[in-house]
Amino acid sequence: MRFDGKVVLVTGASRGIGREIARAFAGRGARVAVHYRRDLAAAQATEKQLDGEGHIIVQADMADAAAIKQMVDAVAEGMGRLDILVNNAGIYEELPLTEASYEEWVDYFPRIVGVNLFGAANAAYCAAEHMIRQGGGRIVNISSRGAFRGEPDAPAYGASKAGMNSLGQSLAKSLAPHNIFIGTVAPGFVETDMAAERLARPDGDDIRRQSPLNRVAKPEEVAHVALFLASEGAEFTTGTIVDVNGASYLRT
Repeated sequence: MRFDGKVVLVTGASRGIGREIARAFAGRGARVAVHYRRDLAAAQATEKQLDGEGHIIVQADMADAAAIKQMVDAVAEGMGRLDILVNNAGIYEELPLTEASYEEWVDYFPRIVGVNLFGAANAAYCAAEHMIRQGGGRIVNISSRGAFRGEPDAPAYGASKAGMNSLGQSLAKSLAPHNIFIGTVAPGFVETDMAAERLARPDGDDIRRQSPLNRVAKPEEVAHVALFLASEGAEFTTGTIVDVNGASYLRT
């Protein structure tokens, strides 16, 4: 798979899965816009790891609709086009219902869903505007197996990712006539900073044993699927959700 001449915006690209996705696209000829929210140094570290030239760093709070539009427009106008959006930015926070006050619960849900779902939806809208004008594009959403199996300790996260799955399927239907194709990746646990604390707990080995491979995913394994969904020739997969969980959760 080559992406020579393509412009790719990867949200949440300063670390983890997003960084690996940015590296994978750059390694195949794309120019990459590395998005970050707060950690400029981490975004700069990602940029330094990218093969090729012409990459940029962009900043936006994914909970701020105006900032998202400004960022997407800046990428499309500054880099001449926008071919691929990877909606990877997300936040994870545990708050079981039985341990939360009502005030905490009311604050928790809009905050998580506001970034993971509303932020992704707003980025997709803004990207699609440019893609429609240029004749097509790709949107890849990074979801989670938690959208299917439930997240009892992090219910807002699970709900936001289930919403992302449905969003991708809806956009696949509405945007196909505009030559815009949507794919969603649903990983299980991945070796990232976000999952490190959870995997370091006493039950970390139990989590690894959920897969018959006795491990969790590597970020590059998620990136590989993102590349496929964004590639030429994968158009008829539009609307699909690809599990990358090492058979730790099998759905019918």
